[in-house]
Amino acid sequence: MSKQKTILLLVILILLASNAFFAVKYFAAQEDLQQAKVVAEGKQTNKKVLNFTKLFIAQVLRADGEVDFETRLKLENAVRDLNDEKILAQWQKFVESETEAEAQEEVKNLLEISIGEIE
Repeated sequence: MSKQKTILLLVILILLASNAFFAVKYFAAQEDLQQAKVVAEGKQTNKKVLNFTKLFIAQVLRADGEVDFETRLKLENAVRDLNDEKILAQWQKFVESETEAEAQEEVKNLLEISIGEIE
C-alpha cells in the first residue's frame, strides 16, 4: 500500500471516529434536553397549582362574606388552566356543595389534592 493511500485511510478512519463521537454526544444532549423539558413543565404546573391555592386561600377562605361573581370566575379560570382532572373534579364537588358542612369538607379535599399535585 502506498503512503498516500495509508494517509487517506487514516484520515477517513479519524473522520468516521469523530462522527461517531459527535453522534453519541448529540443523542446524549437530546436526552438531557428532554429531561430538562419535563422538569420545566413540572415546575410550571407547580407554579400554577401554588398560584391557584394562594388565590383560593386569599379570596375564599379569608373572605368575610360571600365570594363575588368576578372572584368565582377568576378561580374557575385558574382551576381550568391547571389542566388537572383531579383538581377540576374536586373543584366541581366544592362548587356544587349544598350545605356549609359539605362545602367545608370539600375545601379540605380540594386543598389536599392541590398540595398533593405539587411535585
